[in-house]
Amino acid sequence: MVNYPVLLIAVPLGLAFAIPLVALFWKAGAKWIPPVALGFNLVVSLLLLPKVFENPVIVSIGGWQPPFCINLVAGPVGVLFSAIIALVGLLVSIYALDYIKEGATEKYHTLYLLLLTGATGVVLTGDIFNLFVFFEILCISSYALVAYLRDRAGIESAVKYLIQGAVGSSLLLIGIGLLYGQFGTLNMADIAEKITSARAPALREQSPIFLFVPMVLLITGLGVEAAIFPLNAWLPDAHSSAPSSISAILSGIAIEVGLYAVARVIFTIFGAQSFLLFLALLGILTLLVGEMCAFSQNNIKRMLAYSSIGQIGLILFALAIGTSYGVTGGLFQLVSHTLSKALLFLAAGYMIYRVGSMEISALEGMGRKMPLTCLAFTIGAFSLVGLPPFIGFPSKFLIVQAALATQEAFLYVLIALALLGTVIEAGYFFRVVQVLYFKGPKVNNSGRTEAPVTALIPMFIFVVLIVVVGIYPKLVTDVLNSAASELLNRLDYIRSVLG
Repeated sequence: MVNYPVLLIAVPLGLAFAIPLVALFWKAGAKWIPPVALGFNLVVSLLLLPKVFENPVIVSIGGWQPPFCINLVAGPVGVLFSAIIALVGLLVSIYALDYIKEGATEKYHTLYLLLLTGATGVVLTGDIFNLFVFFEILCISSYALVAYLRDRAGIESAVKYLIQGAVGSSLLLIGIGLLYGQFGTLNMADIAEKITSARAPALREQSPIFLFVPMVLLITGLGVEAAIFPLNAWLPDAHSSAPSSISAILSGIAIEVGLYAVARVIFTIFGAQSFLLFLALLGILTLLVGEMCAFSQNNIKRMLAYSSIGQIGLILFALAIGTSYGVTGGLFQLVSHTLSKALLFLAAGYMIYRVGSMEISALEGMGRKMPLTCLAFTIGAFSLVGLPPFIGFPSKFLIVQAALATQEAFLYVLIALALLGTVIEAGYFFRVVQVLYFKGPKVNNSGRTEAPVTALIPMFIFVVLIVVVGIYPKLVTDVLNSAASELLNRLDYIRSVLG
């Protein structure tokens, strides 16, 4: 089991490059490789979960010991994220079996698997330079997939995304270079230990700017992919132009991985508790901007994209509370958003395909034409709003509870603003539900044009997960508590990696 984390990266990476070779001999078989690879990763991640509750699984590459080697750290946080990436990636890859028909489909499936391999590498690596490398794999694959349809809107959106992503990557690389120049190491645990030593009383006369500058560069660079305001201009265009299966991954996986990296930098590397208040303010600002922009949209995919910005703001706020309750609530909301938003984009994808338009007004009466697909969309919407018995209710309730438990008046004000954002969110989602079910001419059963089975199966699984975890949140809270403890207990992380 000690080498399982390596397999989580090596197997999908190898199979990604095998897809073009398979397509040469069996073109129809190439599209089945991503489900196989991601199914493998899901099984391995679930096998690892019980093990990492006891002790993180540390893999040292090349026979050297940390900090002199490239290493993988499979703790509760990393394995939780790798399981989520594999689960959502598997379901979306099944959806894409029939949904992706245009263009060179083997290129789509190769890039798709590379994107998820990069995301898995980001959450498992213990080396900050390799975090950058895996992050670049994720981003470059995303740029290409946004432009996959090769239409004007897609290419324009991909170029905007690429330019902003390149700026973010440059800032990230500069920040890594500054850290390496000061501490002579790229291992995250070793950097964290040296930063802790640099804060010792004998060294307090040093200027804090030598830590502040690289921290800001890292957070800003990663914040572009995490879609934190004001670094989120790329997201609405990219999500609305990409195929809906890719929109689901960008919104459900890519931006969450960016937020994971921000949390790892803040909590693990720098232990920057004094920076959390600023992040809480930034989270609420991101939430309100995203929700208000979503409210004004007539394009359903742009509405969902702006909604993702709002959700990222809420997760960032919860993480910035900095308590065990707050971080657990933030991770719970991340899981909730991943499942719900992936479901929403998948359902919207076939509704758009049937009507030939992304305008919300064009979806009038679709609840009667595509009852199962629209029911899935409605459940995803209600979950994001935070209605019981769906997963969004316990996640948002835990965040409110965490903010109130701090007994700080300032956080009371911020949580009130977060709840205002939820009211705005409810307004635009209820408007879409009204259009689906209560507008447009009535149709008989012969007018139904339901999504194919390969789309309904993953949507049904998402619905089941949303409802079951919403009713029994205990199914995931133990894992989330362990993940929160790993992020907050910085010294334990350092000891587990360095010994």
